[in-house]
Amino acid sequence: MGEKIIGIDLGTTNSVVSVVVGGEPIVIQNQEGNRITPSVVSWTKEKEILVGEPAKRRAILDPLNTVYESKRFIGRKFSEVRDIIGRVSYKVVEDDKGDAVFDIPNAGKLVRPEEVGAHILRKLKEAAESYLGEKIQKAVITVPAYFNERQRQATKMAGKLAGLEVVRVLNEPTAAALAYGLDKKENAKILVYDFGGGTFDVSILEGGDGVIEVKATAGDSFLGGANIDERIMEWLIEEFKKETGIDLRNDKTALQRLKDAAEQAKKELSFKMETEISLPFITIDPATKQPLHLQKKLTRARLEQMIEDIIDRTLEIVKKALADANLKPEEIDDVVLVGGSTRIPLVQQKIKEFFGKEPHKGVNPDEVVAIGAAIQGSILSGEKKDILLIDVTPLSLGIETYGGAMTVLIPRNTPIPVRKCETFTTVSDFQTEVEIKVYQGESPIAKENKLLGTFRLTGIPPAPRGVPQIEVCFDIDADGILHVTAKDKATGKEQSITVQPSSGLTEEEVKKMLEEYEKHKDEYERKKKLIELKNQLDQIIYPIEKLLKESPDKFTEEERKELEKLVVESRKVIETSTDLNEVEKKLEEARQLATKYAEKLYRATQGGKDNNNNKGSEGGEGPIDAKPVD
Repeated sequence: MGEKIIGIDLGTTNSVVSVVVGGEPIVIQNQEGNRITPSVVSWTKEKEILVGEPAKRRAILDPLNTVYESKRFIGRKFSEVRDIIGRVSYKVVEDDKGDAVFDIPNAGKLVRPEEVGAHILRKLKEAAESYLGEKIQKAVITVPAYFNERQRQATKMAGKLAGLEVVRVLNEPTAAALAYGLDKKENAKILVYDFGGGTFDVSILEGGDGVIEVKATAGDSFLGGANIDERIMEWLIEEFKKETGIDLRNDKTALQRLKDAAEQAKKELSFKMETEISLPFITIDPATKQPLHLQKKLTRARLEQMIEDIIDRTLEIVKKALADANLKPEEIDDVVLVGGSTRIPLVQQKIKEFFGKEPHKGVNPDEVVAIGAAIQGSILSGEKKDILLIDVTPLSLGIETYGGAMTVLIPRNTPIPVRKCETFTTVSDFQTEVEIKVYQGESPIAKENKLLGTFRLTGIPPAPRGVPQIEVCFDIDADGILHVTAKDKATGKEQSITVQPSSGLTEEEVKKMLEEYEKHKDEYERKKKLIELKNQLDQIIYPIEKLLKESPDKFTEEERKELEKLVVESRKVIETSTDLNEVEKKLEEARQLATKYAEKLYRATQGGKDNNNNKGSEGGEGPIDAKPVD
């Protein structure tokens, strides 16, 4: 049995650490004796760094030097978070790389979100070491299923900064399924509804006989309990403004007090019908110089009116995941709730109405993800040997090919880890290099997707088009990180690229892509068909064109004219037509003429390389000079 591997749920609001001891997962208490650690870090004037509960207590006293909800910024560019930087009391700025970082006066430097994460992870690591009485070096850390490459890499970096080797970045809903015991069920289908502090995730999983397989996943990494807190804050700010004319948005200390009060009110209204929000001495009246107090009553009914649209947004995402898994709500055996926000009665009511059954409440929603991470750690350490975990990649991956098409090597919701290879060829005679452009997205047109990276394979031996064989392989590891290689089969020359953190997709882009794809699905299919037909036409025309040029004497003058007319008209159709019927008509005409002269064409090409078996769907004069071959 290998060394202990701890499981950590690095959450937006709170974090939890767990470990498997004697075959059972244990949630470890932190240094203050609590099972849950607030994901808050504070820097004092004395250069001391406080983490967890002590840091949270300082948030009101020193809002500029206390960072909370840093997970919303990890692995993100500054341009991606402009809309949320006004909602926090500390200063978020752009560094020289364009990343979102924190300007913390007491730290005397810009602090990256990975560093904040590292402080939290280090505290949890030390708590685990104290509990186990041994050094811990390895951990499984969970992330929202919809975290992109950049966010996953940044999370791994936070672990590294905390002195941990992150042996697996595990999707949170998948971790929840492990904790739920899905592997022990008999062919059960569960839906994990993960409504945390900063993110919303839904995954549909199927399990039984020691195997857990993810069928579909969807989410939004800017949707969480923090949005509910913000609604309560906005209501309090507006109510106070109506009464006093003072806008509390410009007062950082008041904002932090409002945030704490909003969070507390939300929690109380999960078990009470109304709550009193009382904030004495919230500010000073600039005219009278007298202190002002905020006192408001908030009922559960009023809160539910405020947040109903947020809950409805989560159910829209649930519907997408069900559609991807080809399942109806009634086909789900159990709904597992994850994250503190699922304690809200309206959430549970909406889920019950949608699925027609009560959600499963057997596992603590705050601890379930960390427990799952610990179980995954015990599988990787060899302590548990009876579970196979199959996760998925959330978006399609492919390369640009002939005609600007997106040739998908790995479709979305493919189980990972996975390796897929396909052989391509050149589209120009004596081409000695190809450019490989790697894209992620659902459009059949490459440029409408997100470009992840570009590299060139050079030194291909000069040969007629269609002769070289270039093998392109996509390899996604268990953490969801993509590696691409291209290899010329003749020379064995190889080039590779790993999608770097700076080229990952933003969550908003992922969301927009999928929405765009659903909206224009029929149009995408038409475009895809158009490209395929044009490629088929090109495959018929190219050898005819070549023969007319190189061996005109093989044909009579009348035959030459007929074929030349076909070539000219076909080229025009390939280059300009957007009419599916026109392309289909010209393709049929080309097939008939090719059949008519098949014997002559065969004799003319015998002894040379006729690569008419190439299936086209890419390549092109520049973007990618390759096309797939059978």
